[in-house]
Amino acid sequence: MIRLFVTHDLGAGVDLNLPAEQAHYLVNVMRLEVGKTLRLFNGRNGEWAARLIAVAKRGASLRVETLERAQHIGPDLDLIVALIKRPRLETIVEKAAELGARRVRLTATERTNADRVKVERLTAIATEAAEQTGRLDVPEVLAPERLDRVLAGCGSSRRLMFCDEAGDAAPALAALRDASTTPWAILIGPEGGFSPAERARIRAVPGAVPVSLGPRILRADTAAIAAMTLWQAAIGDWRTP
Repeated sequence: MIRLFVTHDLGAGVDLNLPAEQAHYLVNVMRLEVGKTLRLFNGRNGEWAARLIAVAKRGASLRVETLERAQHIGPDLDLIVALIKRPRLETIVEKAAELGARRVRLTATERTNADRVKVERLTAIATEAAEQTGRLDVPEVLAPERLDRVLAGCGSSRRLMFCDEAGDAAPALAALRDASTTPWAILIGPEGGFSPAERARIRAVPGAVPVSLGPRILRADTAAIAAMTLWQAAIGDWRTP
């Protein structure tokens, strides 16, 4: 079943017009014919069945019919990732959406070495991943900020899983064994790692939980996927049906 993220309010009997890009995707890429159904979600009103009722040169019209799933949002999990080269950063954003992160926060560190970031492009990748994975919301992708500002934004109520490549932290599953599902953030460093000063600053953050991701050195995209997987398995929504 085709799923499409829209910004419109959704409800029984609502008619909405799609912009040219989404209409092209439905009609020319997915070959959806007039009269056929798809699923819509907007991150607020749940998932709805809708029917394609008209196709025009520069758009298409849908009619919303029935509620298929009530709105549900997963754990309050931020993925904080240092800027890296574009292809691997795009992979991280895609996998963050698939693995249930609510937000992706980009940060610049002392050893950041990256291309110019296009947040709109990353948001489009997150949206497509959300459509494909069945989640009912799209993770927010936030513009890059300096590391100290991102750490300050964590606040006292959000725990911080710090993936520390120095090798002196507890294994992730052991560190999370007795943790509770409060708001969390996972912090992934750049390819060159954090500087000693940054490591000290991160470990001083209230609620920081340094963890090890194993004996091998991981690329940033691999580390992000591994960390989110371990967090979801330990205290996230993988524990429930």
